[in-house]
Amino acid sequence: MAENKTRPTAASVDDFIAAIENPRRRADARVSLALYKEVTGLQPVMWGPSIIGFGSIHYVYETGREGDMPAAAFSPRKANMTFYVGDDFPGADALYARLGKHKKSLVCLYINKLADVDLDVLREIIAGQYAADSGKAGAPPV
Repeated sequence: MAENKTRPTAASVDDFIAAIENPRRRADARVSLALYKEVTGLQPVMWGPSIIGFGSIHYVYETGREGDMPAAAFSPRKANMTFYVGDDFPGADALYARLGKHKKSLVCLYINKLADVDLDVLREIIAGQYAADSGKAGAPPV
């Protein structure tokens, strides 16, 4: 089986954030970093070239494929801030309804700039997903 391409690296999270060209995106990345440290109590690690992850979860699919992924993560991409959170935790729908301007897929939340959302609600979403994912270690990612 092929190995996962997104794995923890020794790259510096601080250097990665400092190299973000867009000043607003760089500032939003720093705020997001602080939120994730507060919620998880963990230090960040670069996963691949652009994902900032906290902790890890080992998963196994029914097919037998397995691997590791961050227990919580975000990526300050050029187009938007990407938060790797879903909605499989209690109260998720109500939180997303109160969040502010965003787009969402099954396992990603996309925010153009943090000024568009309520940071307290974002913190609750991150905490809710982190708690849900931490409780199902060994389960496949959603």
